[in-house]
Amino acid sequence: MLEHIQKYDILLASNSPRRRELLSGLGIEYQVTALPDIDESYPDTLQGEEIPQYIAKEKAEAYKPAMTDKTLLITADTIVWLHGKVYGKPKDKDDAKKMLQALSGNVHTVITGVCITTRDKQVSFAVSTDVSFAVLDKEEIDFYVENYNPVDKAGAYGIQEWIGYVGVNKINGSYFNVMGLPIHRLYQELKQF
Repeated sequence: MLEHIQKYDILLASNSPRRRELLSGLGIEYQVTALPDIDESYPDTLQGEEIPQYIAKEKAEAYKPAMTDKTLLITADTIVWLHGKVYGKPKDKDDAKKMLQALSGNVHTVITGVCITTRDKQVSFAVSTDVSFAVLDKEEIDFYVENYNPVDKAGAYGIQEWIGYVGVNKINGSYFNVMGLPIHRLYQELKQF
């Protein structure tokens, strides 16, 4: 499948092991690249899906000078959106605990923006998934933060980890989007690229 894009050198611009795992599931050959210190700020006028889509496009811009005619670049960014506020990656363990306390007992939206870029074409999109969290007590939050690595994840949690097993009681949308890459939608976009 996706033979038509095999003419490209496909690059996944991400340090995320979850994104690598998901893209590998499509059975395409790709390489991983990651530039340090890419600016992930965004205009404060942006809301919801606009934010990660904007950041994914900005990440693509950072790679453009090194791209060749054979490069197909995939960039992505994920946020958690709750009550009009962005929950990105926590600064530290205390920040992670505060984020999880805010998510506890609420329904939040995980939004991933994706950008597919070649020298002459760019397609971007965002996918949203609603996630319902059970009420988590302090001990559960502390256990998760101390025994896992929530500081590298938007909203301070990984649905595929312990907190997802005990805390997520319902999702509406793509599970893989919550992991960090809406792989079904990416596949559909690559089919038409």
